[in-house]
Amino acid sequence: MLSIPDTRFKLFYDFISEHDAFVIAGHKEPDGDCVSSSLGLARILKKFGKPCQVLSAGPFKRTEIKKYEKLFFTQYKPLCTNPEKTGLFIVDCSEMFRLGEVIEKQVSGFKSFIIDHHKTSLPSSDLCIINPKAPATAFLIQQLYEHFFGEPDKELAELLFFGLGTDTGFFRFLDSGSSEVFYAAGRLVKAGTDPRRTYAEMTGSKPLATRKLLALVLDRISVHCGGKLLVTYETLEDTKKYGRDGRDTDILYQILLATENVCAVAVFRQENENSCTVGFRSKGEIDVSAVAARFGGGGHKNASGLSIEGVLDDIIPKIIGEFEKNI
Repeated sequence: MLSIPDTRFKLFYDFISEHDAFVIAGHKEPDGDCVSSSLGLARILKKFGKPCQVLSAGPFKRTEIKKYEKLFFTQYKPLCTNPEKTGLFIVDCSEMFRLGEVIEKQVSGFKSFIIDHHKTSLPSSDLCIINPKAPATAFLIQQLYEHFFGEPDKELAELLFFGLGTDTGFFRFLDSGSSEVFYAAGRLVKAGTDPRRTYAEMTGSKPLATRKLLALVLDRISVHCGGKLLVTYETLEDTKKYGRDGRDTDILYQILLATENVCAVAVFRQENENSCTVGFRSKGEIDVSAVAARFGGGGHKNASGLSIEGVLDDIIPKIIGEFEKNI
């Protein structure tokens, strides 16, 4: 069931009614869904006549979300005199630490409401709308807007379609049980969004350096688990040479998952001397969120990730070992 239950609409409305102002915060290193659901929720609060501030720890690395960075803040500024009357919405994640240390310290004292669609979400209270079957948090925000205010205008429709397109791989990841999602997308198109333009914004204008990096990362692929798992990595030297901005990991995952017999992909990146990030993708019944959760990460069954202390030479064998238990 992809629809938000009436009881959750009421919880959402009551939470808004109980507070005079709001902070909205999504996970650090935001993607298109995090950006669009945060800004879409801000539009809802504005329609309710409630002031709000949208925070993000950033960084806004992805080319397609750069234009939205100016709409987010890193420092909270009180919008009402009574802190107890300020509510916190956490979107596209559920764990406070995923907001980033700089944001977490500022908002940890506020009463919170979570809106998320990740399988590994662990709410600390009943104040939440969490549906792991929903394809994107933007899909949930669309339902909230339509429930209270009807059809979105063109600007909001474009924003929500962008978020929906991001987390569905522009609808590539949807299956036969996704009719509600396509109906929702159709309503956004009816409201004025242009799918062709959205796709061009999501996939275009990548720096040439990202193409050279893609070639290098493809050349490093190693094969594991009888050919079912492909692993590759980026080093700190790669970052120095090619930069951090505009990485096109989506096309990398597409290429690797389209390889014969491959069911899962792991891409490792040394972020600094002491920590790495890892991105997982899979198809079919392979649940990469279980592997991610084993190391403190999370996400979806077929798309997950994590941040972990250590260096590539130590971390890669450990995670491959975990895959060998699960594939």
